[in-house]
Amino acid sequence: MKMISWNVNGLRACLTKGFMDFFNEADADIFCLQETKLQEGQLDLKLPGYHQYWNYAEKKGYSGTALFTKTEPLAVTYGIGIEEHDHEGRVITAEFEDFYFITVYVPNSKQELERLDYREVWEADFLKYIKKLEKKKPVIYCGDLNVAHEEIDLKNPKTNHNNAGFTDRERACFSKVLASGFTDTFRFFYPDLKDAYSWWSYRFHAREKNAGWRIDYFIVSKALNGRLKDARIHADIMGSDHCPVELDIE
Repeated sequence: MKMISWNVNGLRACLTKGFMDFFNEADADIFCLQETKLQEGQLDLKLPGYHQYWNYAEKKGYSGTALFTKTEPLAVTYGIGIEEHDHEGRVITAEFEDFYFITVYVPNSKQELERLDYREVWEADFLKYIKKLEKKKPVIYCGDLNVAHEEIDLKNPKTNHNNAGFTDRERACFSKVLASGFTDTFRFFYPDLKDAYSWWSYRFHAREKNAGWRIDYFIVSKALNGRLKDARIHADIMGSDHCPVELDIE
């Protein structure tokens, strides 16, 4: 199975920048999006052969996720079942025969770290959510997790230390996920690969210089490690300030 995740930073804009070319070429079994920035009814996307599921934020032009799958899931749910967290369209969970698949857009801590406290609560509740699912079957989740885990995961770790996405607290939350029995699939295959990034600022010609961050991930229950085939970052694909990331699994 080929699985792809992409923070499109506004799907309508991305559609004018080659989204469908990549979507059709990729021919993924599951393709999911973050930061669609849509409300229901604003876009009628024709994707023959795919079942479509959308989670919209209540706030217009903000957040939002989508999941497209060739195989119809057994069940689909939206959010994580906690009122405080489920207004921003951040999570879609699809249950398949032998795993749960989740697309997620983790809250950004923002400038001045004004949302860091909330994010820590969100992270703790999301971890409880996926561990509860895992009691029934393994979990695969992917998306923009808004954190570079280790110094290897961003170009300038020293100057960015304690900026949003690279605070000790955010990194500790991610470490806790891995310690709870999950695998960062890209590092599973490429533990020491440098200069592998999935997001670049629009400022300072960052993408041209490859001054980026790896903040888009596929994370899986360790029970699935034996089925992992490869993980890829499609850094050559434009259309957003993020690029698509991929997981291939048996």
